[in-house]
Amino acid sequence: MNPWVRATLQDLSGSAVDLLVIGGGITGAGIAREAALAGLAVALVDARDFGAGTSSRSSRLIHGGLRYLEHGHLRLVFEAVRERAILLRLAPHLVRPLPFVLPAYKGDRVPRWKIAAGLTLYDLLAAGGNVPRHRTLGKRALLQREPLLRERGLTGGAMYWDAQCDDARLVLATVRAAAERGTLAANYMQVTGLVNSGGRVTGARLRDTLTGDEGEIRAQVVVNAAGPWADGVRRLEDTFAAPILRLTRGTHVLVPRQRVGNQHAVLFTSPVDGRVMFILPWTEAWTYIGTTDTDDVSGPDDLEPRESDLVYLLRSANALFPAARLEPDDIISRWAGLRPLLAEDPGTPASSVSREHRILRGDAGLITIAGGKLTTYRRMAAQVLKWVFESLGRTGDGPGSASEREPLPGGGASVIESFRAPGEELGLPLATVEHLLRTYGTEAPAIYALCRERRELMAPLHSEHSAIAAEVVQAARREFAVTVDDVLLRRTHLAQETRDGGGAARARVAELLAREQAAARLPANQPSGDRD
Repeated sequence: MNPWVRATLQDLSGSAVDLLVIGGGITGAGIAREAALAGLAVALVDARDFGAGTSSRSSRLIHGGLRYLEHGHLRLVFEAVRERAILLRLAPHLVRPLPFVLPAYKGDRVPRWKIAAGLTLYDLLAAGGNVPRHRTLGKRALLQREPLLRERGLTGGAMYWDAQCDDARLVLATVRAAAERGTLAANYMQVTGLVNSGGRVTGARLRDTLTGDEGEIRAQVVVNAAGPWADGVRRLEDTFAAPILRLTRGTHVLVPRQRVGNQHAVLFTSPVDGRVMFILPWTEAWTYIGTTDTDDVSGPDDLEPRESDLVYLLRSANALFPAARLEPDDIISRWAGLRPLLAEDPGTPASSVSREHRILRGDAGLITIAGGKLTTYRRMAAQVLKWVFESLGRTGDGPGSASEREPLPGGGASVIESFRAPGEELGLPLATVEHLLRTYGTEAPAIYALCRERRELMAPLHSEHSAIAAEVVQAARREFAVTVDDVLLRRTHLAQETRDGGGAARARVAELLAREQAAARLPANQPSGDRD
């Protein structure tokens, strides 16, 4: 069985695993990887694609959370900057250092001296982590770095470093790392109920949402890592379980970078309501703006960006970059995710709710993890694993430093830049080679190999994007891609980074996927040449 192809209902129903993880976002993927590294038999299921929920709709930042210092969450910041350093090492192609400019204006809620003090503490908490230390800047020095910033009222500011990530592919890499260690990973596999034996949860009832088939999987321990859906999973164990989540909506918009004119990432406070916001470069062509932090009661299944959110983001960006004059027609794409925050005092502003996490065990043994943030997913997973070991009656703390050392697929010690020349020698444009290195890291040669086998796979999928046809084949064979949207949204980002939402590539992607899926159904002894 190919470990990077979706496990079937038959695979799952025929297995008795130590651990079943419900939820294939970053938290569930991290738990599966930690458990697999510890030698447990693991299954990971998600009702949709891996990372299709909040984990692919984030601000795409791996950061300590500078603004959390203001609320006194020092432990969270310390843990986050430590994890930032680890992820920069494990997946340098997906997690990259990013310089931020932080401007200060007269009358700001946070004055310039407090910014300098906060950044000094931020550097100290990072304890020499592998990003540069901050620099305090005067007005002139700041405008040299960001010449299109609003000059009126500007007093200076600072430059500091955090990290940016490809959130969807970070989830995917973590799932693949778990699968390499034997995890049965199945997207589009919905949990419809929990199996209870002797008053304890001993598995789950499953429905394959692609075929409609149903079955069961047996597991000694079941972990609920379903993010915004976690309260719903808890009610499968206890119909009357009280909610523990407060869901807030985070919306982002992607716009042409030249319209904004930002040279760096910019952290600022919105003049609309004083909230902390980001303007973030994504590629040479695109910049994205975020985020909102608004309570949402519509539920994770019906989430869409609100028009009021879009207006708020554009107004805030225009106030900082007056020449941008962004309008709704400038928005190329938009995304919104629900943060599964811990429920607190209803009067607490959404932006002030803690990003801490909580682990709890239900009366029938279901372990739930709620809250947390993208940056600290590995640490959260390690803590959940201790609870799993306790439920299994085993001793030990899990894989320990192994999960800190073992690179994610595409990471590794090799210098990623060394793979640039082979791509160019193959005849791929430099922009395409750079895209492949940023997307696949040390696995870029696998894409090159596909291109050598079938030269037509070198063709771009879309005139506005660097993705090529070989990536669809890679996605089907090694990245759990099942649907066209899996490829367009989360494997290549064509849907977000083209003006037509990837529409011009849809037919070709569908054709390539169908061909791979048909080939996968051939008998095992079918000659490999017939599969092409």
